[in-house]
Amino acid sequence: MKSGHEHGGVDTAQTKILLTSFSAMVAETTTFPIDLIKTRLQLHGESLSSSRPTSAYRVGLGIVREQSVVGLYSGLSPAIIRHLFYTPIRIVGYEHLRSVVSADNGSFSIVGKAVVGGTSGVMAQIIASPADLVKVRMQADGHRVNQGLRPQYSGPFDALNKIVRAEGFRGLWKGVFPNIQRAFLVNMGELACYDHAKQFVIRSRIADDNVYAHTLASIMSGLAATSLSCPADVVKTRMMNQAAKKEGKYLYNSSYDCLVKTVKVEGIRALWKGFFPTWARLGPWQFVFWVTYEKFRKFAGLSSF
Repeated sequence: MKSGHEHGGVDTAQTKILLTSFSAMVAETTTFPIDLIKTRLQLHGESLSSSRPTSAYRVGLGIVREQSVVGLYSGLSPAIIRHLFYTPIRIVGYEHLRSVVSADNGSFSIVGKAVVGGTSGVMAQIIASPADLVKVRMQADGHRVNQGLRPQYSGPFDALNKIVRAEGFRGLWKGVFPNIQRAFLVNMGELACYDHAKQFVIRSRIADDNVYAHTLASIMSGLAATSLSCPADVVKTRMMNQAAKKEGKYLYNSSYDCLVKTVKVEGIRALWKGFFPTWARLGPWQFVFWVTYEKFRKFAGLSSF
């Protein structure tokens, strides 16, 4: 495996940003329907009308019946816009911080990778949070269509405009704290685990630095990221989805209030609602992203991640 250091400064950074953005777009488009089903599952149980048990299969089938296959991609455009900011910052940021820390210490432990991964994720999520909010609102908008109502938003920019008018500019960062918590946990699990697992696979001679190694590393990192982040993801989704009622009141006053009410009403297992769809998405997403990204880096003359 190559050293991971390249020459070229700004040009190299710009190349990595372009490659991560394109790789993320490919991965997001491929796995988006699973993310939509996961979001619907996490919102399930908030109202009495949706209190009966459901499954990922039933949710997906319901979406296709009501809106056709196109409905599975409701909210794709803000999701892609989000990744144009989120993924380059966290991936390129992680690699930069990794090179700085390893250069100072001469080595890089799994704990160091976890901290760097989490920090990169937090920085990226703060910037990408408005696009994430729009994505969740547009995905949840499908509930209105299922009930025979007109959707609230005609597109991502219409959603952005209406959110700012109704909830103010700060409203774009609604749910930012559970978002940050989730981003830290996801990237701590995803980036650190992928990096560490890939090196372990190569050092142990289980595989060379190829698709097989990338697949094994992405499966392990996907499981770690899902286990750590699912509770924060459920809270984040519910916080971001709630809009002010006519009285100006919200169902949840804070992330902690959302956490307590969810556990009180639905039990502790509710915090892992959508676990399997989340893992089913993170695994393929990471596989598509990392395989695409690693190949692009090779074609561009850059070292392996």
